[in-house]
Amino acid sequence: WRAITTDTALRLGRYFGTTAEFWVNLQARHDLDVANRNLRKKIEKEIAPQAA
Repeated sequence: WRAITTDTALRLGRYFGTTAEFWVNLQARHDLDVANRNLRKKIEKEIAPQAA
């Protein structure tokens, strides 16, 4: 598995007639999903929410 770089996003956008932002956002969403799955419990233990 390889991440979509900005270079690849530009190329995919050109090829598929979409924007590079679409591909970058897709990658960012995937990265956040993976981080949430792997780090959520650890972060919840380490960091207390700040009261508003």
